[in-house]
Amino acid sequence: MLRTMSVRLTYRGRAVTDADVVFIDQLIAAHPMASRRALSRKLCEAWNWVQPNGALRDMVCRGLLLALHREGHIELPTPRYDFGQRLSKRRAPASVAIDSAPLCGPLKAVRPLEFRQVRRTADEPLCNSLIEQYHYLGYTQPVGEHLKYLVYAQNRPIACLAWSSAPRHLGCRDRYIGWSAEARRRNIRFLAYNTRYLILPWVEIPHLASHILGYMARRLPGDWERFYGHPVYFLETFVDPQRNRGTCYRAANWVYLGQTTGRGKNDQTGKPNRPIKEMLGYPLRRDFRQLLSQIS
Repeated sequence: MLRTMSVRLTYRGRAVTDADVVFIDQLIAAHPMASRRALSRKLCEAWNWVQPNGALRDMVCRGLLLALHREGHIELPTPRYDFGQRLSKRRAPASVAIDSAPLCGPLKAVRPLEFRQVRRTADEPLCNSLIEQYHYLGYTQPVGEHLKYLVYAQNRPIACLAWSSAPRHLGCRDRYIGWSAEARRRNIRFLAYNTRYLILPWVEIPHLASHILGYMARRLPGDWERFYGHPVYFLETFVDPQRNRGTCYRAANWVYLGQTTGRGKNDQTGKPNRPIKEMLGYPLRRDFRQLLSQIS
């Protein structure tokens, strides 16, 4: 159905025109039995909307379709699944028993450490389980680009790390980088966010945590590029000052960027509704500001 209204919607850096809306309307009409997910994938294929590694930008496209639907520009089919209900019913990772005998002593006694990237491997359930059991935030399923690591010493897992796509709007980080809104939209994919870092509670090795972070800063960019087809130039994380000071990050030369507002990304009130956290960052290249500020 043709529409006379002018559409001025930009989603994740993509401007949607009247012609795009007409095309989406026709796509929906041509596939009346298709689910929202199926329509999203068909639209990605039609637009050749893919990630640098060639995978369809399905989740971003679904967000775009939903935004158009909510503003009345298109009419999506009724959802077939209650995603919120599915999330609430998602089972926590099953507990996995491992050797929990105390591991103490100097760092040199357990080196060399073994780092395993475990996403989409047989070791991923173990990583998820350990985070669920021993990290104070528990395990949550990442969305978007993400990698997971297990660190081994003497053939025993001693640490877990999870990295994911960075949050899109963070004032203190954005001021530190100095990029424009357009540069942020284009280049946010070049940041990685350390969502979980766990040293298992029976491991007491001085300087271990900062040593692992130092190694990860060298290892992660290559793994990310192999997995997703693009590099990362900057790492970031949050620290809850009510629980700790992020000493291991500071010892590994991470930089204090500032504090969060405590409002969260879906805030509608302008008032804090969650704990205020400190944000730390780690540039992976000296020219990170120049690279992240490019819009061409």
